[in-house]
Amino acid sequence: MFEGIEMPWIWLGIGLLLAALEIVVPGVYLIWLAVAAIATGAIAFVFDLGVPFQIINFVFLSLIAAFSAKRFLRDRPIVSSDPLLNKRGGRMTGETAVVTQAFDGGTGRVRHGDSEWLARGPDIAVGERVRITGSDGSLLLVEPLNLLTDEGTAPPAGA
Repeated sequence: MFEGIEMPWIWLGIGLLLAALEIVVPGVYLIWLAVAAIATGAIAFVFDLGVPFQIINFVFLSLIAAFSAKRFLRDRPIVSSDPLLNKRGGRMTGETAVVTQAFDGGTGRVRHGDSEWLARGPDIAVGERVRITGSDGSLLLVEPLNLLTDEGTAPPAGA
């Protein structure tokens, strides 16, 4: 099948294919196999090794690269510039919503933006405004929104 093609070029091709697959199917795993395949190709180019030894070399280099990368990424995790990117409930924390289904027994529905969410909180009537304090999966945690009241500044009745 690979008549006339030297093994180092096959390893280079496998490495480039794995690197391309890492771009298509991201997961930070195939890139380390690609590094091992390219390194195996480089070693096979410099030293005239048999195919079985090249395969053993690839397996060992793959294990070394994958476990080294795992340890490196564990000690220095990749920090996202937007940690709440895929956490819609977390993005809504601190915002307000309107109750669309009265809270009875601690659960009800609220409208935030153009969608309705199941919510958990104290008993609240329909139409009341609530503040979103967090989320538990797709369930929003809410509390009544206490707007500033004008207590103590109004003149006493009958004065």
